[in-house]
Amino acid sequence: MTSLLVKTAMAGAFALPMIVGLGAPAYAETNPYCSSGVTQIGTTAYINSGGQTFASVKQFKGCNKNWAYLYVWQGWRDTHSSWNACASVTTRSGTTTTIEDVRCNSGRFSELWSSGASTLSVCTRALGWIGYGPWPVNGDPKASTSERC
Repeated sequence: MTSLLVKTAMAGAFALPMIVGLGAPAYAETNPYCSSGVTQIGTTAYINSGGQTFASVKQFKGCNKNWAYLYVWQGWRDTHSSWNACASVTTRSGTTTTIEDVRCNSGRFSELWSSGASTLSVCTRALGWIGYGPWPVNGDPKASTSERC
């Protein structure tokens, strides 16, 4: 009986890091443009393309700005040689959406921060998409976070 308990405990000890690893982010969300740090606001959105998750999109606040953050998933990086993507904070007035700080990148990268928008006093979302800027065109896979005011 003791042997069975020890084997069960050992199996659990080996499995725990794998379970914890699945639920925890595999990267640090450190904004290179805001040394005092950022805090996530709103929900996380996911960009899907061809049945595969391309990236997570998040919105952060810090350094008196809002920031959009796009993280390209490892599965996408493992199966594609390069990609184009953009991240931006957007504001809305009525039915008009405005991009405040788009930043795009091409090649093989894992994360992309927008340039930072001085929009803490208005309602914002983070928007990310596969494609070129300065705005997603019809057919570009995209996702946006919940609106934060």
